[in-house]
Amino acid sequence: MAEHDHEHGHQGYQKGSLSLWGAVSLGTGVMIGAGIFALTGQVAQLAREWFVLAFVCGGIIAGFSAYSYVKLAKAYPSAGGIAMFLSKAYGKGSVTAIFALLMYFSMVINESLVARTFASYTSQLISFEAQWLIPLLAVGLLVFAFFINILSNQFIQTFSFFMAFVKTLGLVILAAGGLWASGIQFESISAIPEEATGGGILAGIALSILAYKGFTTITNSGGEIVEPKKNVGRAIIISLVICALVYVLVTLAVGSSLSIDEIVKAKDYALAEAARPVYGETGLWITVGFAIVATVSGVIASAFAVSRMLAMLTNMKLVPHSHFGMPGSIQKHTLVYTIVMAMILAAFFDLSRIASLGAIFYIVMDIAIHWGVLRHLRQKVNANIYILVSAITLDVIVLAAFIWVKWTSDPLVIWASLIGMALIAAGEILFLRKKR
Repeated sequence: MAEHDHEHGHQGYQKGSLSLWGAVSLGTGVMIGAGIFALTGQVAQLAREWFVLAFVCGGIIAGFSAYSYVKLAKAYPSAGGIAMFLSKAYGKGSVTAIFALLMYFSMVINESLVARTFASYTSQLISFEAQWLIPLLAVGLLVFAFFINILSNQFIQTFSFFMAFVKTLGLVILAAGGLWASGIQFESISAIPEEATGGGILAGIALSILAYKGFTTITNSGGEIVEPKKNVGRAIIISLVICALVYVLVTLAVGSSLSIDEIVKAKDYALAEAARPVYGETGLWITVGFAIVATVSGVIASAFAVSRMLAMLTNMKLVPHSHFGMPGSIQKHTLVYTIVMAMILAAFFDLSRIASLGAIFYIVMDIAIHWGVLRHLRQKVNANIYILVSAITLDVIVLAAFIWVKWTSDPLVIWASLIGMALIAAGEILFLRKKR
Protein backbone atom coordinates (compact mmCIF):
# COMPACT_ATOMS: atom_id res chain seq x y z
CA MET A 1 0.00 0.00 0.00
CA ALA A 2 2.80 2.38 0.93
CA GLU A 3 4.62 1.49 -2.24
CA HIS A 4 1.53 2.18 -4.28
CA ASP A 5 1.07 5.55 -2.63
CA HIS A 6 4.65 6.47 -3.34
CA GLU A 7 4.32 5.72 -7.04
CA HIS A 8 0.95 7.34 -7.14
CA GLY A 9 2.34 10.48 -5.57
CA HIS A 10 4.79 10.98 -8.44
CA GLN A 11 2.18 10.92 -11.17
CA GLY A 12 1.85 14.70 -10.91
CA TYR A 13 5.52 15.28 -11.86
CA GLN A 14 6.62 15.68 -15.49
CA LYS A 15 10.38 15.46 -15.87
CA GLY A 16 11.82 18.01 -18.27
CA SER A 17 8.48 19.80 -18.63
CA LEU A 18 9.77 23.23 -17.49
CA SER A 19 12.28 25.27 -19.50
CA LEU A 20 14.80 27.70 -18.02
CA TRP A 21 12.56 30.67 -18.79
CA GLY A 22 9.54 28.79 -17.54
CA ALA A 23 11.32 28.43 -14.19
CA VAL A 24 12.31 32.11 -14.24
CA SER A 25 8.67 32.99 -14.88
CA LEU A 26 7.57 30.99 -11.84
CA GLY A 27 10.19 32.65 -9.64
CA THR A 28 9.47 36.20 -10.78
CA GLY A 29 5.75 35.43 -10.68
CA VAL A 30 5.91 34.73 -6.96
CA MET A 31 8.37 37.51 -6.14
CA ILE A 32 6.82 40.40 -8.02
CA GLY A 33 3.31 39.39 -7.06
CA ALA A 34 4.08 39.37 -3.36
CA GLY A 35 6.94 41.79 -3.18
CA ILE A 36 6.27 45.06 -4.80
CA PHE A 37 2.47 45.18 -4.63
CA ALA A 38 1.99 43.64 -1.21
CA LEU A 39 4.98 44.93 0.72
CA THR A 40 5.88 48.45 -0.44
CA GLY A 41 3.62 50.10 2.12
CA GLN A 42 4.48 47.58 4.84
CA VAL A 43 8.22 48.19 4.45
CA ALA A 44 7.74 51.97 4.28
CA GLN A 45 5.86 51.86 7.58
CA LEU A 46 8.90 50.32 9.26
CA ALA A 47 11.90 51.81 7.40
CA ARG A 48 10.26 55.20 6.70
CA GLU A 49 12.55 57.37 4.48
CA TRP A 50 14.88 54.43 3.90
CA PHE A 51 12.27 52.05 2.48
CA VAL A 52 13.99 51.98 -0.94
CA LEU A 53 17.30 51.15 0.75
CA ALA A 54 15.49 48.42 2.70
CA PHE A 55 14.51 46.73 -0.58
CA VAL A 56 18.08 47.05 -1.86
CA CYS A 57 19.50 45.52 1.33
CA GLY A 58 16.84 42.81 1.24
CA GLY A 59 18.01 41.92 -2.27
CA ILE A 60 21.64 41.74 -1.13
CA ILE A 61 20.71 39.42 1.75
CA ALA A 62 18.61 37.32 -0.63
CA GLY A 63 21.67 37.08 -2.87
CA PHE A 64 23.72 35.65 0.01
CA SER A 65 20.87 33.26 0.79
CA ALA A 66 20.59 32.17 -2.83
CA TYR A 67 24.18 30.91 -2.70
CA SER A 68 23.24 27.89 -0.59
CA TYR A 69 20.19 27.08 -2.70
CA VAL A 70 22.14 27.28 -5.96
CA LYS A 71 24.83 24.96 -4.59
CA LEU A 72 22.24 22.51 -3.25
CA ALA A 73 20.15 22.58 -6.43
CA LYS A 74 23.20 21.79 -8.52
CA ALA A 75 24.04 18.80 -6.33
CA TYR A 76 20.50 17.58 -5.53
CA PRO A 77 17.90 18.74 -8.10
CA SER A 78 14.50 17.54 -6.93
CA ALA A 79 10.78 18.21 -7.20
CA GLY A 80 10.83 18.57 -3.42
CA GLY A 81 13.43 21.33 -3.40
CA ILE A 82 13.87 22.55 0.15
CA ALA A 83 12.46 19.37 1.67
CA MET A 84 15.13 17.38 -0.14
CA PHE A 85 17.89 19.87 0.77
CA LEU A 86 17.01 19.65 4.46
CA SER A 87 16.92 15.86 4.36
CA LYS A 88 20.42 15.79 2.85
CA ALA A 89 21.68 17.99 5.69
CA TYR A 90 19.73 16.62 8.66
CA GLY A 91 18.45 13.20 7.56
CA LYS A 92 14.84 12.08 7.15
CA GLY A 93 13.71 12.93 10.66
CA SER A 94 11.92 15.51 12.75
CA VAL A 95 14.45 18.34 12.15
CA THR A 96 13.96 18.13 8.39
CA ALA A 97 10.18 17.89 8.74
CA ILE A 98 9.89 20.84 11.15
CA PHE A 99 11.97 23.28 9.09
CA ALA A 100 10.43 22.11 5.81
CA LEU A 101 6.98 22.75 7.24
CA LEU A 102 8.08 26.23 8.34
CA MET A 103 8.92 26.89 4.71
CA TYR A 104 5.67 25.31 3.58
CA PHE A 105 3.56 27.45 5.88
CA SER A 106 5.53 30.60 5.00
CA MET A 107 4.66 29.90 1.35
CA VAL A 108 1.00 29.30 2.20
CA ILE A 109 1.07 32.58 4.12
CA ASN A 110 2.61 34.19 1.04
CA GLU A 111 -0.28 32.94 -1.10
CA SER A 112 -2.84 34.41 1.28
CA LEU A 113 -0.82 37.66 1.39
CA VAL A 114 -0.87 37.95 -2.39
CA ALA A 115 -4.56 37.02 -2.54
CA ARG A 116 -5.40 39.77 -0.04
CA THR A 117 -3.27 42.20 -2.06
CA PHE A 118 -5.22 41.26 -5.20
CA ALA A 119 -8.43 41.99 -3.32
CA SER A 120 -7.17 45.34 -1.97
CA TYR A 121 -6.20 46.57 -5.43
CA THR A 122 -9.28 45.20 -7.18
CA SER A 123 -11.55 46.86 -4.61
CA GLN A 124 -10.22 50.25 -5.76
CA LEU A 125 -12.28 49.77 -8.93
CA ILE A 126 -15.50 49.01 -7.03
CA SER A 127 -17.67 51.94 -6.02
CA PHE A 128 -19.04 50.54 -2.77
CA GLU A 129 -17.29 49.35 0.40
CA ALA A 130 -18.13 46.25 2.42
CA GLN A 131 -16.17 44.31 5.03
CA TRP A 132 -16.82 41.02 3.25
CA LEU A 133 -15.54 42.23 -0.14
CA ILE A 134 -11.78 41.81 0.47
CA PRO A 135 -12.01 38.25 1.88
CA LEU A 136 -14.43 37.24 -0.89
CA LEU A 137 -12.19 38.50 -3.69
CA ALA A 138 -9.12 36.87 -2.09
CA VAL A 139 -10.83 33.50 -1.75
CA GLY A 140 -12.11 33.77 -5.33
CA LEU A 141 -8.55 34.23 -6.63
CA LEU A 142 -7.36 31.16 -4.71
CA VAL A 143 -10.16 29.07 -6.24
CA PHE A 144 -9.09 30.27 -9.70
CA ALA A 145 -5.44 29.39 -8.93
CA PHE A 146 -6.51 25.87 -7.98
CA PHE A 147 -8.20 25.25 -11.32
CA ILE A 148 -5.21 26.62 -13.27
CA ASN A 149 -2.84 24.37 -11.29
CA ILE A 150 -4.68 21.16 -12.14
CA LEU A 151 -3.91 21.80 -15.81
CA SER A 152 -0.67 20.70 -17.52
CA ASN A 153 2.79 22.00 -16.66
CA GLN A 154 3.11 23.28 -20.23
CA PHE A 155 0.02 25.45 -19.83
CA ILE A 156 1.16 26.76 -16.43
CA GLN A 157 4.61 27.56 -17.85
CA THR A 158 3.17 29.43 -20.85
CA PHE A 159 0.64 31.26 -18.68
CA SER A 160 3.28 32.23 -16.08
CA PHE A 161 5.73 33.42 -18.75
CA PHE A 162 3.12 35.62 -20.43
CA MET A 163 1.90 37.07 -17.13
CA ALA A 164 5.46 37.66 -15.85
CA PHE A 165 6.39 39.48 -19.06
CA VAL A 166 3.27 41.67 -19.00
CA LYS A 167 3.55 42.73 -15.36
CA THR A 168 7.32 43.31 -15.44
CA LEU A 169 7.14 45.45 -18.57
CA GLY A 170 4.07 47.28 -17.26
CA LEU A 171 5.70 48.09 -13.93
CA VAL A 172 8.85 49.38 -15.61
CA ILE A 173 6.80 51.65 -17.91
CA LEU A 174 4.66 52.97 -15.03
CA ALA A 175 7.68 53.56 -12.82
CA ALA A 176 9.67 55.28 -15.57
CA GLY A 177 6.69 57.50 -16.39
CA GLY A 178 6.22 58.37 -12.74
CA LEU A 179 9.88 59.32 -12.31
CA TRP A 180 9.82 61.42 -15.47
CA ALA A 181 6.63 63.25 -14.50
CA SER A 182 7.96 64.02 -11.02
CA GLY A 183 11.18 65.48 -12.40
CA ILE A 184 13.17 62.77 -10.58
CA GLN A 185 12.36 64.32 -7.21
CA PHE A 186 12.14 61.88 -4.32
CA GLU A 187 9.85 63.48 -1.75
CA SER A 188 9.75 60.58 0.67
CA ILE A 189 13.33 59.32 0.34
CA SER A 190 16.20 60.73 2.34
CA ALA A 191 19.86 59.94 2.92
CA ILE A 192 19.27 61.08 6.49
CA PRO A 193 16.51 59.00 8.16
CA GLU A 194 14.70 61.75 10.03
CA GLU A 195 11.93 59.50 11.33
CA ALA A 196 13.29 55.98 10.88
CA THR A 197 15.06 54.18 13.72
CA GLY A 198 17.84 51.65 13.36
CA GLY A 199 15.53 48.88 14.53
CA GLY A 200 12.81 50.01 12.15
CA ILE A 201 15.19 50.00 9.18
CA LEU A 202 16.41 46.49 10.02
CA ALA A 203 12.83 45.33 10.51
CA GLY A 204 11.94 46.81 7.12
CA ILE A 205 14.83 44.92 5.58
CA ALA A 206 13.59 41.70 7.21
CA LEU A 207 10.14 42.21 5.72
CA SER A 208 11.59 43.10 2.31
CA ILE A 209 13.37 39.73 2.26
CA LEU A 210 9.90 38.23 1.95
CA ALA A 211 9.67 40.03 -1.40
CA TYR A 212 12.59 37.98 -2.71
CA LYS A 213 11.97 34.57 -1.16
CA GLY A 214 9.97 33.52 -4.21
CA PHE A 215 13.23 32.36 -5.77
CA THR A 216 13.04 29.30 -3.51
CA THR A 217 9.91 28.14 -5.34
CA ILE A 218 12.16 27.38 -8.31
CA THR A 219 13.95 24.72 -6.26
CA ASN A 220 10.64 22.96 -5.60
CA SER A 221 10.30 22.29 -9.32
CA GLY A 222 13.89 21.07 -9.72
CA GLY A 223 12.87 17.60 -10.84
CA GLU A 224 10.77 19.05 -13.66
CA ILE A 225 13.18 21.64 -15.09
CA VAL A 226 15.21 20.83 -18.20
CA GLU A 227 18.87 20.14 -17.24
CA PRO A 228 18.17 20.97 -13.56
CA LYS A 229 21.78 20.86 -12.36
CA LYS A 230 22.54 23.77 -14.64
CA ASN A 231 19.24 25.58 -15.03
CA VAL A 232 17.89 25.71 -11.46
CA GLY A 233 20.81 27.90 -10.35
CA ARG A 234 20.57 30.03 -13.48
CA ALA A 235 16.84 30.53 -12.99
CA ILE A 236 17.37 31.64 -9.37
CA ILE A 237 20.03 34.21 -10.28
CA ILE A 238 18.10 35.62 -13.26
CA SER A 239 14.90 35.90 -11.21
CA LEU A 240 16.63 37.76 -8.38
CA VAL A 241 18.33 40.22 -10.71
CA ILE A 242 15.10 40.99 -12.60
CA CYS A 243 13.13 41.49 -9.41
CA ALA A 244 15.76 43.62 -7.69
CA LEU A 245 15.88 46.01 -10.67
CA VAL A 246 12.08 46.23 -10.84
CA TYR A 247 11.78 46.78 -7.06
CA VAL A 248 14.30 49.62 -7.02
CA LEU A 249 12.72 51.36 -10.00
CA VAL A 250 9.18 51.05 -8.66
CA THR A 251 9.99 52.10 -5.08
CA LEU A 252 11.83 55.14 -6.40
CA ALA A 253 8.75 56.02 -8.45
CA VAL A 254 6.46 55.61 -5.43
CA GLY A 255 8.82 57.74 -3.35
CA SER A 256 8.73 60.47 -5.99
CA SER A 257 4.90 60.62 -6.02
CA LEU A 258 3.88 60.23 -2.37
CA SER A 259 5.08 61.26 1.07
CA ILE A 260 5.92 58.55 3.59
CA ASP A 261 2.68 59.18 5.48
CA GLU A 262 0.68 58.85 2.25
CA ILE A 263 2.44 55.59 1.40
CA VAL A 264 1.75 54.19 4.88
CA LYS A 265 -1.88 55.32 4.82
CA ALA A 266 -2.44 53.49 1.53
CA LYS A 267 -0.08 50.64 2.42
CA ASP A 268 -2.37 47.88 1.12
CA TYR A 269 -2.57 49.55 -2.32
CA ALA A 270 0.37 51.98 -2.30
CA LEU A 271 1.26 51.61 -5.98
CA ALA A 272 -2.26 52.44 -7.08
CA GLU A 273 -2.27 55.54 -4.89
CA ALA A 274 1.12 56.60 -6.27
CA ALA A 275 -0.29 56.52 -9.80
CA ARG A 276 -3.00 59.11 -9.05
CA PRO A 277 -0.80 62.26 -8.88
CA VAL A 278 1.04 61.32 -12.08
CA TYR A 279 -1.52 59.63 -14.32
CA GLY A 280 -4.87 60.53 -12.72
CA GLU A 281 -7.75 58.04 -12.69
CA THR A 282 -6.51 56.40 -15.89
CA GLY A 283 -3.22 55.60 -14.18
CA LEU A 284 -5.13 54.14 -11.25
CA TRP A 285 -7.00 51.76 -13.55
CA ILE A 286 -3.82 50.77 -15.37
CA THR A 287 -1.91 50.18 -12.11
CA VAL A 288 -4.72 48.10 -10.67
CA GLY A 289 -4.77 46.11 -13.90
CA PHE A 290 -1.07 45.31 -13.58
CA ALA A 291 -1.56 44.51 -9.89
CA ILE A 292 -4.26 42.01 -10.80
CA VAL A 293 -1.98 40.38 -13.38
CA ALA A 294 0.92 40.28 -10.90
CA THR A 295 -1.04 38.88 -7.98
CA VAL A 296 -2.95 36.32 -10.05
CA SER A 297 0.27 34.94 -11.55
CA GLY A 298 1.96 35.10 -8.14
CA VAL A 299 -0.67 32.92 -6.47
CA ILE A 300 -0.65 30.43 -9.35
CA ALA A 301 3.16 30.10 -9.30
CA SER A 302 3.28 29.79 -5.51
CA ALA A 303 0.58 27.12 -5.39
CA PHE A 304 2.40 25.21 -8.14
CA ALA A 305 5.64 25.09 -6.14
CA VAL A 306 4.41 24.68 -2.57
CA SER A 307 2.09 21.76 -3.34
CA ARG A 308 5.08 19.92 -4.80
CA MET A 309 7.14 20.44 -1.66
CA LEU A 310 4.38 19.08 0.58
CA ALA A 311 3.97 16.12 -1.78
CA MET A 312 7.68 15.40 -1.41
CA LEU A 313 7.39 15.48 2.39
CA THR A 314 4.44 13.09 2.10
CA ASN A 315 6.39 10.71 -0.11
CA MET A 316 9.27 10.86 2.38
CA LYS A 317 6.75 9.76 5.08
CA LEU A 318 7.54 12.87 7.14
CA VAL A 319 3.99 14.24 7.30
CA PRO A 320 0.62 12.51 7.68
CA HIS A 321 -1.58 12.23 4.62
CA SER A 322 -5.19 11.33 3.95
CA HIS A 323 -6.94 11.15 0.58
CA PHE A 324 -10.28 12.16 2.12
CA GLY A 325 -11.87 10.24 -0.73
CA MET A 326 -10.27 12.47 -3.38
CA PRO A 327 -9.10 10.94 -6.67
CA GLY A 328 -5.78 11.73 -8.33
CA SER A 329 -2.16 11.93 -7.21
CA ILE A 330 -0.78 12.98 -3.84
CA GLN A 331 0.39 16.22 -5.45
CA LYS A 332 -3.21 17.05 -6.40
CA HIS A 333 -4.27 16.36 -2.79
CA THR A 334 -1.53 18.61 -1.39
CA LEU A 335 -2.66 21.32 -3.80
CA VAL A 336 -6.15 21.12 -2.27
CA TYR A 337 -4.77 21.31 1.30
CA THR A 338 -2.58 24.28 0.34
CA ILE A 339 -5.38 26.26 -1.28
CA VAL A 340 -7.81 25.59 1.59
CA MET A 341 -5.30 26.78 4.22
CA ALA A 342 -4.50 29.88 2.17
CA MET A 343 -8.23 30.62 1.91
CA ILE A 344 -8.62 30.49 5.70
CA LEU A 345 -5.70 32.89 6.22
CA ALA A 346 -6.84 35.24 3.46
CA ALA A 347 -10.36 35.36 4.89
CA PHE A 348 -9.46 36.12 8.51
CA PHE A 349 -6.05 37.88 8.69
CA ASP A 350 -4.96 41.36 7.61
CA LEU A 351 -1.99 42.00 5.32
CA SER A 352 0.43 43.28 7.97
CA ARG A 353 0.14 40.28 10.26
CA ILE A 354 0.18 37.79 7.38
CA ALA A 355 3.41 39.32 6.08
CA SER A 356 5.04 39.33 9.53
CA LEU A 357 4.28 35.66 10.17
CA GLY A 358 5.64 34.72 6.75
CA ALA A 359 8.86 36.68 7.29
CA ILE A 360 9.59 35.05 10.65
CA PHE A 361 8.89 31.50 9.44
CA TYR A 362 10.95 31.98 6.30
CA ILE A 363 14.04 33.53 7.91
CA VAL A 364 14.15 30.82 10.61
CA MET A 365 14.01 28.14 7.89
CA ASP A 366 16.64 29.99 5.84
CA ILE A 367 19.05 29.96 8.77
CA ALA A 368 18.49 26.21 9.08
CA ILE A 369 19.37 25.71 5.40
CA HIS A 370 22.65 27.65 5.69
CA TRP A 371 23.56 25.93 8.96
CA GLY A 372 22.88 22.52 7.42
CA VAL A 373 25.16 23.27 4.49
CA LEU A 374 27.85 24.71 6.79
CA ARG A 375 27.82 21.79 9.24
CA HIS A 376 27.06 18.79 7.04
CA LEU A 377 27.29 19.49 3.30
CA ARG A 378 29.89 22.19 2.73
CA GLN A 379 32.51 19.92 1.21
CA LYS A 380 29.99 17.81 -0.71
CA VAL A 381 28.53 20.84 -2.50
CA ASN A 382 31.83 22.81 -2.56
CA ALA A 383 30.42 25.82 -0.68
CA ASN A 384 32.45 28.78 0.57
CA ILE A 385 32.47 28.97 4.37
CA TYR A 386 32.68 32.79 4.47
CA ILE A 387 29.59 33.25 2.31
CA LEU A 388 27.66 30.76 4.45
CA VAL A 389 28.65 32.49 7.70
CA SER A 390 27.77 35.87 6.19
CA ALA A 391 24.33 34.60 5.14
CA ILE A 392 23.61 33.27 8.64
CA THR A 393 24.84 36.46 10.32
CA LEU A 394 22.72 38.72 8.12
CA ASP A 395 19.62 36.57 8.71
CA VAL A 396 20.12 36.58 12.48
CA ILE A 397 20.59 40.37 12.63
CA VAL A 398 17.47 41.26 10.65
CA LEU A 399 15.36 38.58 12.34
CA ALA A 400 16.34 39.83 15.82
CA ALA A 401 15.53 43.42 14.86
CA PHE A 402 12.21 42.41 13.32
CA ILE A 403 11.18 40.42 16.39
CA TRP A 404 12.11 43.33 18.68
CA VAL A 405 10.12 45.87 16.65
CA LYS A 406 7.09 43.60 16.43
CA TRP A 407 7.30 42.71 20.13
CA THR A 408 7.07 46.40 21.04
CA SER A 409 4.36 47.26 18.48
CA ASP A 410 2.34 44.07 17.85
CA PRO A 411 3.29 41.26 20.26
CA LEU A 412 0.42 39.10 18.99
CA VAL A 413 2.47 38.41 15.86
CA ILE A 414 5.36 37.08 17.94
CA TRP A 415 3.08 34.94 20.09
CA ALA A 416 1.36 33.57 16.98
CA SER A 417 4.76 32.74 15.47
CA LEU A 418 6.00 30.99 18.62
CA ILE A 419 2.77 29.04 19.06
CA GLY A 420 2.77 28.12 15.37
CA MET A 421 6.35 26.82 15.49
CA ALA A 422 5.67 24.95 18.74
CA LEU A 423 2.61 23.26 17.25
CA ILE A 424 4.52 22.26 14.12
CA ALA A 425 7.39 20.84 16.17
CA ALA A 426 5.14 18.98 18.63
CA GLY A 427 2.95 17.60 15.86
CA GLU A 428 5.91 16.32 13.88
CA ILE A 429 7.64 14.74 16.87
CA LEU A 430 4.44 12.95 17.91
CA PHE A 431 3.71 11.79 14.34
CA LEU A 432 7.19 10.39 13.74
CA ARG A 433 7.32 8.77 17.19
CA LYS A 434 3.94 7.11 16.58
CA LYS A 435 5.01 5.95 13.13
CA ARG A 436 8.04 4.19 14.57
